[in-house]
Amino acid sequence: MRGVIVLLLLYVFLVGVALLEVGIAGLGEDFTTGLLDRVANPVAGLFAGLLFTVLVQSSSVSTSAIVGLVGAGTIPLGLAVPMIMGANIGTTVTNTLAALGNIRRPNEFRAGFAAATLHDYFKLMSVAILLPLELATNFLTNTSVWLTARLRGTEVSEVGSSPIRTAVKLPVDAIENLVARLPLPTILLAILLLALGLGAIFSALGLLTKNMRLMVAGGIEQAMNRVIGKGGGAVGILVGILVTVAVQSSSITTAMLVPMAAAGVLTLRNVYPITLGANVGTTITALLASLAVQRPEGLTIALVHTLFNLVAIAIIYPIPLIRDLPLRAALWTANVATEHRSLVLGYVIGLFIVIPVVGVFVLG
Repeated sequence: MRGVIVLLLLYVFLVGVALLEVGIAGLGEDFTTGLLDRVANPVAGLFAGLLFTVLVQSSSVSTSAIVGLVGAGTIPLGLAVPMIMGANIGTTVTNTLAALGNIRRPNEFRAGFAAATLHDYFKLMSVAILLPLELATNFLTNTSVWLTARLRGTEVSEVGSSPIRTAVKLPVDAIENLVARLPLPTILLAILLLALGLGAIFSALGLLTKNMRLMVAGGIEQAMNRVIGKGGGAVGILVGILVTVAVQSSSITTAMLVPMAAAGVLTLRNVYPITLGANVGTTITALLASLAVQRPEGLTIALVHTLFNLVAIAIIYPIPLIRDLPLRAALWTANVATEHRSLVLGYVIGLFIVIPVVGVFVLG
């Protein structure tokens, strides 16, 4: 029965993405121009993706919205790629906040905060390496375009060309026709469709996460505990991927690692690969969202999201000298935070609010 509920929620999620696309299109060219004026360069795009993810507290929602924006032709791939990277940084706020629960217990707080900031530093390091490389070579975009051409072609899909899009289009058309009858200006009708789409995405993902977690309850902690003593990071990465795909939320996976590290159940080195696997597993949401959009660019940006996380792991994790940099930074930060707990709030607000706001509204 719960499996049927999960399938229905996935369907509602796809309908929400399609409504988002219709609503964005209904806002007109002025909205597109204004949005592009605000996010006019890759740096502003990076911070916009970070800020949006922090505000909605879900990278799944933000990346799905970005897929919808790209699928509607509102944001070009060149700006969407750094936005996706920013969303990857923004998602780390959840596990960082989870670590604050032990702030009155120094030893537990040190271990938990190190586990949380390990994720922060890995993401920051990934963006620091891959954003300049992408701007110089477009290798993530070009690879994703190549994959898109082979997976679904390069033409805008007509309604009916895909059974999934046909099934999604039916309720979307019905809702669009119902909304169109309301005595409201066109811009308000578009905003209403946009709100309905975002509401469907939020609700479906929230309930989907809850139901998926109930389906695998008890097995998550056991799977993570089996990683201890295995010695190989590949096992931890695989567990992180599987758990995150199962619960449909990297935030749940990474936030769960924090108390486990604080309690001494997992060491920081065992937390590391599971966190990386969670980063890969969460990209399935954007890939699912791409099924509901008609433009091939929607799939392309979803593939960029997946490749970004895979390439970051391939560059950073295999080489011990590079792999240890986020570990050392996290341990140092945790020690400083434990000794000077008043700095913790400044760290969270500075990294996740002040810096992205300045990036969007000043550098943009």
